[in-house]
Amino acid sequence: MDRAVRCGFWRSCKPHKPTLLSLYQLERTDMRIFWQSFIDSTASAAYMAKLTAYLNEIAEPGTVVEVHGISPPDRAFCRLSEFRCAILAIDNGLEAQAMGFDAVVMGHFQDPGLYELKSAVGIPVIGTGEATLHYAAQMGRRIGLVTLDDVFKGLHHEQADLYGLGGRVSHIAGLNADPSDFSACFAGDLDARTRMFDAFRACAEPMVAAGADVIVPAGVLPGLLVGGEFGLRIGHAPVVNCAAVALKAAEMQVRLHKLNGIEPSGGPHCARAPQQAIDDFRHLVAHGRVSPLHAR
Repeated sequence: MDRAVRCGFWRSCKPHKPTLLSLYQLERTDMRIFWQSFIDSTASAAYMAKLTAYLNEIAEPGTVVEVHGISPPDRAFCRLSEFRCAILAIDNGLEAQAMGFDAVVMGHFQDPGLYELKSAVGIPVIGTGEATLHYAAQMGRRIGLVTLDDVFKGLHHEQADLYGLGGRVSHIAGLNADPSDFSACFAGDLDARTRMFDAFRACAEPMVAAGADVIVPAGVLPGLLVGGEFGLRIGHAPVVNCAAVALKAAEMQVRLHKLNGIEPSGGPHCARAPQQAIDDFRHLVAHGRVSPLHAR
């Protein structure tokens, strides 16, 4: 299969332009992490630049994080949009493995396509939502999620059930913000940052008053917004930075694999996909349907 076919919709996944720091790190790297955002790299350039810089700043020495977006991004929020982006993310994860990355981070809190990608590659795949919810469960009993939009509430409840934490997620509230609403914040607009922080607090404070022990920004966009606030709490509740948790989970899995060879189970839950299934999937992504339904 030629490279154009193997890449599928790789052109839809736009990497953020590397900085001088990332180029320097690349020369001495011993771990490369592919971070799949569901945001458009061009339309949300300030956010992508901020995320790239932040992740590489907090990464361990020798770790380089390469952030890629999706175009069109996750928009018109709904299950179908999540599914479309998941298809591209899975294909990009397969390509990332072929390019020699050590791990893939699904940098979208809802984790669409997470288990499908885990079944298709042999490198660690970290779901931002999965890693963060399990970490938050260690920080407190009752978890409150501040998500990007109310439309994701049902998805988060399903997600928590899937991860065995349905009884721990006690509150979910939506910021009801568009990704573009964060652009001014990440471009340095302090007034916009204050407005977004106030909106975050307005969602989180009633949760804490009602008994939430820990608050999770259920999205990398709001997670990055609060990520620069050291020791942030809403009342008694710590605020978990999902971007940092996902990156550190990826680094840990790669290190542990190198240390003792541990890998995810290949049992019934996430059995390895046969090569035929992988080839068929990638061919569909690259070429579409053999013939549309109406032509039959």
